[in-house]
Amino acid sequence: MEGSSFFLSLVLILLSARLFGEVAVWLKTPSVMGEILAGIILGPSLLGWVEPTDTIRLLAEFGLILLLFEVGLDADISELMTNKKKASIVAIGGFVAPFISGFAISYYLFDLSLLISLFIGGTLTATSIGVTLRVLRDLERQHSHEAHVVLGAAVLDDILGVVLLAVLFEFSVHGEVSLINASKVFIFIMIFFALAPIVAKLMGYGVSHAEKFSHIPGLLPTMIVSLVLFFAWLSHTVGAPELLGGFAAGLALSRRFFLPFSAILAQTDGDFVKDIESKMKPIIQLFTPIFFVMVGLSLNLQEVNWSAEAVWKMTLIFILLALASKMAGAWLIREPTCSRIAIGIAMIPRAEVGLVFAELGRISGVFDNDLYAVMILTIAATTILPPFMMKYFYGRYGHLLSSAGSGNNPGA
Repeated sequence: MEGSSFFLSLVLILLSARLFGEVAVWLKTPSVMGEILAGIILGPSLLGWVEPTDTIRLLAEFGLILLLFEVGLDADISELMTNKKKASIVAIGGFVAPFISGFAISYYLFDLSLLISLFIGGTLTATSIGVTLRVLRDLERQHSHEAHVVLGAAVLDDILGVVLLAVLFEFSVHGEVSLINASKVFIFIMIFFALAPIVAKLMGYGVSHAEKFSHIPGLLPTMIVSLVLFFAWLSHTVGAPELLGGFAAGLALSRRFFLPFSAILAQTDGDFVKDIESKMKPIIQLFTPIFFVMVGLSLNLQEVNWSAEAVWKMTLIFILLALASKMAGAWLIREPTCSRIAIGIAMIPRAEVGLVFAELGRISGVFDNDLYAVMILTIAATTILPPFMMKYFYGRYGHLLSSAGSGNNPGA
């Protein structure tokens, strides 16, 4: 592809992502839905103006790594520790139920292969706390008891999801499900997560002091992007997907992440981390939409067999399953019924996290075009519906939640 054509494609991607993202937010839906729609319109599904070339794919992959870095940076470990029992139950229940049910229906009902069924189960486990947080803020419920439980559960859910993603990535590379390979990757991940915070905190501590003596602006974003890319390379070297490195870097640098065995590393203060967030935000906001547009570009709706009953049947079943199974964890905790429902609904949205699973399945060749379309439709439905469900539920039963939550011990 000629350089001029690439530049024009990049212009179309960035501007359309912004335009359709704004329209999506105006319609009270997550901006990622608009960005995916932009890719569908620009790509082979409709206009065919932009071809998903290798260069665009690399930019999209960088955007994905930065997205996971932001997820890790925003992870509030204190929320998990404050509500550790209930949050852990909600997270594990809402992780296991979609995975097992998604796998079982794919493998036994639709007679799909073991690897495909595992990927579908993994895609259904995802939770996007960003959508939930936005709705809770709109409803002025972000400081409620159920919000604290959901935020704590989301932290553990993100960690479990990334580990599962790494294991599925290993399976896709070798083309088979192997417990030996899974164990190897799991051990590598544990070592990686143990060492990554030490490296990240030390580097962060060094950068925070070096910036005071630097005469050239831009040292902080340069070093943080370098750290993220280094972790991405290191993650790939140990056999895990690159995005795991981005997530680990963000988690390690989070001001809410703690290392009880190493007090000196805690000297990375909150102001420094806030500086990271403010200076990295424009870079993240520039590159992550490219990933979501790439999702739409990679989806050729003209090649989907819409006349096949199986496509519609699978889509409907997976949407219903995704909605119901995510609420499983909330029913395992001791809470009033209205609180359980509120927590369960808040855990449903998939959005960008589910898209990461689906895109990895497509890139690795596990999902064909039909299955990829089914997964995208499922993720879209479970991203768009929950905000309306939450607003309706809080509008009708919010007074019950206020009285129910006031007598609860968040740390129970």
